[in-house]
Amino acid sequence: MRISRITGVILILLFANITSAVAQDTWSLQRCVDYALQNNLQVKQQVVQKRLAELTLQQSRLNLIPGLNGSMNGGYTDGRSPSPQTNTYVNQSYFSSNASLNMQGSIFNWFSKANTIAANRFDVESNSFLLEKARNDLAFNVATAFLQILLNNEQVKVNEVQVKLTSSNLENTKKLVIAGSVPESNQADLEAQLASDSTSLVTAQNNVILSILQMKAYLNLGFDIPFQPDIPENIFSLPMARLDEMAPEMVYSAAQTNYPLVKSDELKIQSATKAYKATRAQMYPSLGINGAMYTTYANNFFTLAGKPIPFNDQVSNNLQKQIGLGLSIPIFGGWQARTATSKAKVNIYSQQLVRDLDNQKLKQDIYTAHANAVAALQKYNASTTGVMAAQKSYDFATKRFNLGLMNTIDYITTQSKLFRAQIDKVSAQYDYIFKMKLLEYYRDQKISL
Repeated sequence: MRISRITGVILILLFANITSAVAQDTWSLQRCVDYALQNNLQVKQQVVQKRLAELTLQQSRLNLIPGLNGSMNGGYTDGRSPSPQTNTYVNQSYFSSNASLNMQGSIFNWFSKANTIAANRFDVESNSFLLEKARNDLAFNVATAFLQILLNNEQVKVNEVQVKLTSSNLENTKKLVIAGSVPESNQADLEAQLASDSTSLVTAQNNVILSILQMKAYLNLGFDIPFQPDIPENIFSLPMARLDEMAPEMVYSAAQTNYPLVKSDELKIQSATKAYKATRAQMYPSLGINGAMYTTYANNFFTLAGKPIPFNDQVSNNLQKQIGLGLSIPIFGGWQARTATSKAKVNIYSQQLVRDLDNQKLKQDIYTAHANAVAALQKYNASTTGVMAAQKSYDFATKRFNLGLMNTIDYITTQSKLFRAQIDKVSAQYDYIFKMKLLEYYRDQKISL
């Protein structure tokens, strides 16, 4: 591939700064991805969602254990009350207390709890894939932002070269104006061009700042902390799959296996199916077991000899125990159970639609990415041809301008065309990398530079 003079200068400036950049605290792509995975707020949110799903699953399993509750009460009574000895009302004052222990459990409820546990387990697995998706998306976004920083840095260097070339031409023109070889208007034209080139340079420098701010947002890195990218030796020699090996249907087929959202959607459907079965089971009778223990104490309990009965003896003598089975039969509850069952069934269909929509969007995104990659490659090839033509035109124009055979306006126009062609080519190169990496991401669910 032919490298133009301006491209050569850009590469010299680029690699001349590598040594000094390494001496600083530089950020490689891998470091950016690792840091983002640990600190990105959206990933942390998804971690929280997964943890909530795990706690819901844990609670549904604990619901299989019978419930056990205890209570204790105490109080002071004054006035007419039944006498423990005669069971007649007398005026008396006394202190009493009681304690109870109750147990309730389920023996059979048409597998409602088992299906609830299964539904919650599928939710946990679904959230695990959503977390994986969040991490994969973040890695891709970080890689894209990293490439954008490199592109913007290169455009700054192209603009710096343009400013230097215009400044050099301006200095030469000033000498020619003083010597009377060219009119003063040539100097004014170049001064205007230098102002325009300087504005473009400021815009390019600001784009670098904006792209770094975007990267810091992904990293959740303080905006006041310096960020210096670790520039690869040759970004354009990155290993990439060939475009003819990235047919949309092939990429989509691989995505059906690797894409976490596809797996998450399938698990949500299974969860909704289990939830439907759990809700439907509540329309049928359920069998439960219950038990209780109860005892009391009062300081007005006396023996026949008139002595107070001790606390331990009262607790033992008044102890009551019971155990039983309970059959709960739903008869009429405002059709709430039936409505809940119908809604749970509709939710299955809703989750299936979500899956179909996600699959449709995935296929559309892949076909769009492939079409964009084809266009990007064509644009890159066209821009390469454009740079060669603009370079040749600029070389001829320089010779004519130096011989006084071309006016300043025409020369500036030729120079600007080369400058724009160089920027278009650099942009097209990065754009092609972006598009190919996106296809690789859909296919493999990973990104690398």
